[in-house]
Amino acid sequence: MPSFGAEDCDLLIVGLAPGLHGANRTGRPFTGDYAGDLLYATLAAVGRLTGLYDARPDDGVQLKGAMISNAVRCVPPQNKPETSEINACNGFLKSRIASLPKLRAIVALGTIAHNATLTALGRKKSAFKFGHGAVHDLGSVTLYDSYHCSRYNTNTGVLTPAMFRAVFDRVERDLSR
Repeated sequence: MPSFGAEDCDLLIVGLAPGLHGANRTGRPFTGDYAGDLLYATLAAVGRLTGLYDARPDDGVQLKGAMISNAVRCVPPQNKPETSEINACNGFLKSRIASLPKLRAIVALGTIAHNATLTALGRKKSAFKFGHGAVHDLGSVTLYDSYHCSRYNTNTGVLTPAMFRAVFDRVERDLSR
């Protein structure tokens, strides 16, 4: 699954992997499933989206100064990536991050995305513990953690739309400094 968004972005959102009924079906990250509904609505609310998201890759949506990528590039078995897949795909994430010269912030959606991002940046995972709302200064880039915006997490109350929005509001406040 290719990344989606602006090559001159200052914000990268790292998800887990393409969803079977979402991105894998539509060809665009977080498109066609509940996680995308919440992510794109949040990006619109913070001013990072143009157009009207309609869960279709031809809906005309564009990201403003942002890009979406994944820790794993292919749909994993049972929707949970195995360690071997995460490791095999990490070079793609490392290359993606390196290709973004204006990048200042990364939002990791879940522990797997958080750990994959740290690996791609050559950082020790033990030095930067995942936690929803946690902020990690990594020098030239800041890593922001959020629980993944999956239907499971929202249905169980692990993540609310307000909690998710708060992470992106913090990113925008920090980037405007």
